[in-house]
Amino acid sequence: MTSSTVKEQIALAAERLFAERGLDGASLRQISAAAGNGNNTAVQYHFGSKERLVQAIFEYRLRDLNARRDALVAERCPNDLRSWVECHLVPALEQSEREGSRYLSFVAKLQQHGRRDVLAHLSPELLAPTHRFRARVGALLPGVPEPLRAHRIAQATAFSVHVGAEREQSRARDERVLPYAVHVGDLLDGVVGFLAAPVSAATLGALDTPMPYEAALPLHP
Repeated sequence: MTSSTVKEQIALAAERLFAERGLDGASLRQISAAAGNGNNTAVQYHFGSKERLVQAIFEYRLRDLNARRDALVAERCPNDLRSWVECHLVPALEQSEREGSRYLSFVAKLQQHGRRDVLAHLSPELLAPTHRFRARVGALLPGVPEPLRAHRIAQATAFSVHVGAEREQSRARDERVLPYAVHVGDLLDGVVGFLAAPVSAATLGALDTPMPYEAALPLHP
């Protein structure tokens, strides 16, 4: 067994346990055991800390997800809101359909506990597709003023994560779920409708109240 295989097994075991129990509910010793490693210090040896392990899970998943996103963008040349949303979200939804994947549940759990700090040390290369998505979608929402525009994009992303996580967990419990194509189509309909919804006069009026706000980079699949 190569070192890279051991690290991959640990990362996947950690993804599953973090998804089920949260960051504080899974110890490094439990993760080592779940990965089938008899060495109780295997996580420390390969990753150094729990925070570095969390970052490694993102790095492991985002490389493939981003490659799929780039491929979809190159293939479809998106120029409308739904196309951009589809190119960015579908790879994560595809990932959640794979046997044994708990990635969206893992991300959802981090969102619940406000752990956006885990993104701080990810490389700009891994975050580039998310920045691109925010910029392109933002440009397609000229009728939505800031800070509402950034807030909507962040909220739409968070909603998509939790919807995908719920389906992922239902499938793990062998519960009945909508056919995949219906699930994806309905989610995209809802996200696009939310993003493009007109801003009410009441909300515009509320914007007159000074409020410091900066939308954080969403924890994204």
